[in-house]
Amino acid sequence: MEVNERLFPGGKDGRLFGRDAESDRFDELLASARSGTSGVIMIRGGPGLGKSMVLEHAVGRAKDMRILRALGVESEMELAYAALHQLCAPLLPFLPKLPAPQSEALATVFGIQTGPPPDRFLVGLSALSLLSQAADDQPLFCVVDDAQWLDISSAQVLGFVARRLLAEPIAITFAARQPPVGLLGLPELELAGLRDDDARVLLNWVTRTRLDADIRDQIVAETRGNPLALLELPRGLTTTELAGGFGLLQAGALPDRIEESFKRRIDGLSEGTRTLLLIAAAEPVGDPAIMWRAAERLGIQLSTALDNDTEDLLAIHERVTFRHPLVRSAVYGAANSSDRRTVHRALAAVTDKDLDPDRRAWHLASAAAGPDESVAAELERSAERAQARGGLPAAAAFLQRAVTLTTDAARRADRAVAAARASLHAADLETAGRFAEIASREAQDESQEARALLIQGHIAFASGLSDKAIPLLFEAARRLEPLDMALARETYLVAWGSAAVLAADQENVEKISRAVVALPPLTADPRPLDLVLDGCARLVTDGRAAAIPLLKEAAGAIAELPARDVLTWGWQASGVFAAIWDDALQRAVHSREVDVVRAAGALTELPIHLVSKAVTVIWTGDFAAAEVIVAEGDLAASAIGTQLAPSAGLILAALRGRETEAAPLIQAITEQAGAAHQLMGVTYANWAAAILYNGLAKYDDAVRAARVCADIGDLWISVWALPEMVEAATRAGDEETARAALTRLEDAIEPCGTDWALGVLARSRALLADEDRSTELFAEAVNCLSRTRLRPELARAHLLHGEWLRGNGRREDARESLRKAYDMFDAIGMEAFAERARRELLAAGEKVGRRASRSTANDELTPQERQIAVMVRAGLSNPEVGARLFLSPRTVEWHLRKVFAKLSITSRQQLRDALQGFDWVPTDGAA
Repeated sequence: MEVNERLFPGGKDGRLFGRDAESDRFDELLASARSGTSGVIMIRGGPGLGKSMVLEHAVGRAKDMRILRALGVESEMELAYAALHQLCAPLLPFLPKLPAPQSEALATVFGIQTGPPPDRFLVGLSALSLLSQAADDQPLFCVVDDAQWLDISSAQVLGFVARRLLAEPIAITFAARQPPVGLLGLPELELAGLRDDDARVLLNWVTRTRLDADIRDQIVAETRGNPLALLELPRGLTTTELAGGFGLLQAGALPDRIEESFKRRIDGLSEGTRTLLLIAAAEPVGDPAIMWRAAERLGIQLSTALDNDTEDLLAIHERVTFRHPLVRSAVYGAANSSDRRTVHRALAAVTDKDLDPDRRAWHLASAAAGPDESVAAELERSAERAQARGGLPAAAAFLQRAVTLTTDAARRADRAVAAARASLHAADLETAGRFAEIASREAQDESQEARALLIQGHIAFASGLSDKAIPLLFEAARRLEPLDMALARETYLVAWGSAAVLAADQENVEKISRAVVALPPLTADPRPLDLVLDGCARLVTDGRAAAIPLLKEAAGAIAELPARDVLTWGWQASGVFAAIWDDALQRAVHSREVDVVRAAGALTELPIHLVSKAVTVIWTGDFAAAEVIVAEGDLAASAIGTQLAPSAGLILAALRGRETEAAPLIQAITEQAGAAHQLMGVTYANWAAAILYNGLAKYDDAVRAARVCADIGDLWISVWALPEMVEAATRAGDEETARAALTRLEDAIEPCGTDWALGVLARSRALLADEDRSTELFAEAVNCLSRTRLRPELARAHLLHGEWLRGNGRREDARESLRKAYDMFDAIGMEAFAERARRELLAAGEKVGRRASRSTANDELTPQERQIAVMVRAGLSNPEVGARLFLSPRTVEWHLRKVFAKLSITSRQQLRDALQGFDWVPTDGAA
């Protein structure tokens, strides 16, 4: 039987021996890619099952495609984007064709240029664009072997890319013993052992002698058809020795036995040969020149080090490769620690400190027999370079190793804080906590103690442990006051936000606020966050009348934040604008924040900013545009693996009056937020419920929901719920509750002085005033709200005025206000409020029927198709749309063809007339 170059008997019809189904699966994958439909396969299986062989077979079937390769190497797992660089290196000539933010992101992580560390999801989007660009020239087949050893950054990016492929001539195949976290959930092809008949054929070929059938069947059973075991374990054994079998191997023990077989062969080699193999095992790049230079440095005679006994263990061509990863681990595991250190020291000496300083530092660390300050300092510098490339997991690994090599307590404490911070940013909370404890234990002065407390507080906050985070952050801020007032203020702000926004922890809010008010007065040129902090503290200690001027000043400063500060402190905007009721500034700032985040490529931050922007658009009554933004936010959150509460979707459903949509969201947010002790979420859900039930005229339910908000008593959303309580309680005949809510509302928003605040306040006062005063207040409400873009609020003012007029016997005047309300609600899509207005019109003597639902061709579009159509109509190119929606330009074009077919149009220019009901125009800032 014919034998191929990897020692497997040949299969039939070009298929891989013993792997007919797998061969067919790959033929389908490659055929789909050639036709323009992307595909991904994760080959999963234990050592020796032939994953690499299946990959090589697939490569052989893809000779008409451009092959891109990457190999996970265990010793390279700490080097950021190492595997991604391997895969994309042949495509670097395509970089200039990408949008500037994307080409700059890849150039930065690959070390081609310096720049700010890019967001890892921008790197993913950039890699997707690069592959798509290259696939325009020739279909691509990306092959990633030993994926279980990919560095974390590469695994995350490649997983992102694999999940976003759709309409490109690209096939991607991974092979792994167990997929890393970043690659979980991809379509899998699980390899098992060979069928018994195939295993017998292979065993007969390996042994070259005729085995007794019982012995052969025993070996096949013990190896469970593992091809490498069948090839390797019989090696060197006589027929008599084979008769004893391999000792009834357990499934988990099989890789160990195969590795032991390799070790026995290695033990029989000369010392020089073993050392050469150890150099190859310790050098992850596989560069023959580096291996030879290290060998010469150790005095190895190259003419005798390689002999026939190493041919099927090690191959030296343009790269140094082992026959199987188990050979590499067997070589490294068989060496003693002294020999390993000697080899790593030699490799460090021959690795260029200018071209590859990080790998040199890692070799030096592996060569260290104990603490070594010079090596620790090298690792620290490597961490800085990794952070500059956006490789946070790599930076964390360098710093963690630096801590272990440091004996000086003060330096050890500083490095432990840095390691904890890098681990936190890399989302490794357990490791972050361990190094934070080291920092606390080793701290030598107040500054180090305060910074250890600070990082412990941030770790607790990230872990969702607000009750633990708040006192840690408060104590850290208190200790930082005499050391670093700017950092102390930043820490107080995070502590205040944790207590007020998440936990609604009144006791801690008051304690933090008193501490902030007691701080030295602000300088003549305060930072926006200083103004925010003082304003928030004054809300608690001195009341809203004293705090609003500070918060208005803070809002103006936030609106003019430099782009770099938007990414750090822009999240404070929501709380400030909620307090001062400035809708115009709120819309402008949230729109700008989305643009800044996109332009900076900070895609991790994008979903939360899109939610904030969507809510401001919802308040204008442009529900169609808001839907597009909500869908984009959901897509962004899904793409980066973030789960956001559906807050924008909830308020949209509530204003529409769709109880079947809103009720499950209310319950989900309430349960999720309650379980996490994040009472702000509970308040938000009940505020939305109060709006919903007011629209449905279920006033008792609305009062109950608004009362939940009032009882929690947070500083923002509970205030938004007060107008709902006034309206619902008035309609339910509970004047006492309505007047109490009105008093709180007056105290909260009258100092704001904005048209929004004064309009809502006048509308609420009108419900409880005498007839003459009510007439004046309703007119004031309409006038104020007419000067805003808050159409739902204005429509509700007309509705309440019309209801009041009808209740006072002024039916003709009532019909005019109610007709305005009904037309506005109907145009906006506030279905429950429209029905409430319709019933009032009927009661006022006007004939009005229910309007039939107005379906259009737009309704046939999926949310993603609608997003794409709206953006293209606004003039965005396919690459710009793809950057926003985490899609390749080719996939955007694929969706656009479907949009054209559904709308019966043939060009982008026709979208303006074909799309109905969309007023929103996307702003600039595509990544």
